Amino acid sequence: METKEISRRNFLRVSGVAGTALFLGFYFPASAKKGEIVTAAGAEGSGVEMNAWIMIDTDGKVTLTDHRAEMGQGSYQSVPQIIAEELEVDLKDINVVFAKGDNKKYGSQITGGSSTIRGSYKKLLMLSATARQMLVTAGANKWSVPASECYAESGNVIHKPSGKKFHYGELVTDASKLEAPKNVQLKKISEYKLIRKPLQRLDTPLKTNGEAIFGLDKKLPGMLYAAVERNPRMRGKVKSFDDTAAKKIPGVKHVFKVDMAVFNTTREGVVVVADSTWAAIEGKKALRVEWDDSGFDHVNTADIFKKHEELLKTQEGLSYKTQGDPDGALKQAAKTIDVIYQTPYQSHSSMEPLNCIAHYQGDKVEIWGPIQAPDWIQADISGRLKIPQENVIVHMTFLGGGFGRKAFMDYPHEAVMISKEIGGPVQVVWTREDDMTQGPYRAGISYRGQGAITDGVVSALKFKMAGQNIDHWQNDKRDKANGSTSEGFLKPYFDSIKNISFADVPYEMPLPNMWWRSVYASTNGFAYESFLNEMAVLAGKDQLDFRRQYLKDDRCQKLIDKMEEVSGWKSREKNGGYGVAITECFSSTVGQVVKVSRHADGKVKIDQVWAVMDCGWYVNPDIIKAQVEGSIVMALGAATMHEITFKDGLVEQKNFYNYLMPRMSDVPPIEVHVMENDADAGGVGEPGLPPFTPALTDAIFDLTGKRIRKLPFNLNAV
Repeated sequence: METKEISRRNFLRVSGVAGTALFLGFYFPASAKKGEIVTAAGAEGSGVEMNAWIMIDTDGKVTLTDHRAEMGQGSYQSVPQIIAEELEVDLKDINVVFAKGDNKKYGSQITGGSSTIRGSYKKLLMLSATARQMLVTAGANKWSVPASECYAESGNVIHKPSGKKFHYGELVTDASKLEAPKNVQLKKISEYKLIRKPLQRLDTPLKTNGEAIFGLDKKLPGMLYAAVERNPRMRGKVKSFDDTAAKKIPGVKHVFKVDMAVFNTTREGVVVVADSTWAAIEGKKALRVEWDDSGFDHVNTADIFKKHEELLKTQEGLSYKTQGDPDGALKQAAKTIDVIYQTPYQSHSSMEPLNCIAHYQGDKVEIWGPIQAPDWIQADISGRLKIPQENVIVHMTFLGGGFGRKAFMDYPHEAVMISKEIGGPVQVVWTREDDMTQGPYRAGISYRGQGAITDGVVSALKFKMAGQNIDHWQNDKRDKANGSTSEGFLKPYFDSIKNISFADVPYEMPLPNMWWRSVYASTNGFAYESFLNEMAVLAGKDQLDFRRQYLKDDRCQKLIDKMEEVSGWKSREKNGGYGVAITECFSSTVGQVVKVSRHADGKVKIDQVWAVMDCGWYVNPDIIKAQVEGSIVMALGAATMHEITFKDGLVEQKNFYNYLMPRMSDVPPIEVHVMENDADAGGVGEPGLPPFTPALTDAIFDLTGKRIRKLPFNLNAV
């Protein structure tokens, strides 16, 4: 498999492709507007670009483009698997390349919100089927036979009656001149040869034999290396610095102040540029920087959550959604509960720390690195430096994890500003300590849940959340509730429960927050599902029966059936604790059952996790299982092992010695089941995370009678 980039041809945006294709910005040369110049066969070499995702050269070599980042979640496999299905090519015979940032050609390229497949699969299926049909038509024309007598298979067009065949390379020139067909028949699910099959990932060999290029692997001629000493309180300014000792380190070339854009503020630092990463980091250690940390609060974790609790008890907040009269129902009910849940700040802590290469060249900038959103970076740098967007070229490498952090624009901007200052290419490398102490972080959020049971049924649910809103760092508007206030809460509840309200109580602090795997559902899910488990007890009902009563949607009912079946729920053991949770985010619903028991020494042990994923249409079940397993491991760490805490405005965690990660011995057996249906595709990379923690704490309650409402907690101390 080749991973090098290819030179793209100057095909124009078209107007004549019918329906979906025109909307997607697909490129079919014969459909261009009259008078526009279109590169045709033989121009600038032998390759003909059929459209933005497929390139077939005249030797029949097929190159498929992955327009999203590959950070372990499987887009490098899933996107080609979709294209190869309808294009009728063998995955083993193709090359896969990463697209450069180009929103006009590919649409959104942000790898976030579990959007790669659910946002693209219909377009990719239609695109590939259209290209296939054009190749079949080109073959039929060459033989002067009806297209109905021809079919495509393994990169060839075959004439059924005679058995003659052309490989795609022999047809691509003629095919590129055809009008795109208006009515293309897609395969039925039952006809799939590749999709829905647990095919081995194309990137696995590359990552095991060292061929995969990650950000730190990329090298450029004349490239220097940089390490930055940034303000440990982030918002502080550089008052002065002494670089005498730093400049004595062999290999150090430059030392100067640098500003990095972080949302609507800046992070200041002093950069050391050297001829090696080692020299840059050693030079950074030798710096002496005096900081001005005045003008903003130096926060403490205890104060943050104390303020949250005060806000939740004294303010109604901004209404996100209200139906019925929850307050009235709460006043009238005989059975009520009123509790608070707290979730901590968390670091992304990808195994690969941040890094980025930039080469500022006056009217042009090139960037290379582990980037989740190349089109966002392109637009951001273009706007800040007043360079035409097409002159900002962003190259994606493989990512060693991202979880939302590498969709941010700060670290590429810093690299560009350093390159501009030194007049050449530079690779900026963050240490683990940089990565963990600088943020931005997932915000710690607190919740208040109030509920009422009348005559055995839920008569009111009232939720309020208090915590930082990511949107507040991107604009100055503070008059609307957080748009994700109810994220994770299943929509069918609104059809079954008369009185429900969600509100957001705004809370501000000096440190920016941002997306983390499953975004707000990671904290909402814990609070809302834990509260529903408490409501089930108040109603005197089994947790799954309770949910079945209110989740009347057919897909939810089938998911609950599956949860009961795979976990043996109705015949569960009496000597253990069982907990459940069901959450929805990014158009997928995941239910989980967790079983716990006590060790001989009295400590709680997680015996088993059963996860049922309903993501609708899907590509590769093996990738789904891997993503759900990874989500559960990440949720386990966030629930029971690690958090980011602040003292006098400084982050207390520096590395994995005090921000502990789950070890293999900590991870229980995980059984993942994928629901079969033909509903629209949902996300896969993130929805498996939110239900784990409320299911775990519910299981602990079932075993011990103890409710856990604050995270993280020590599993060994329960």
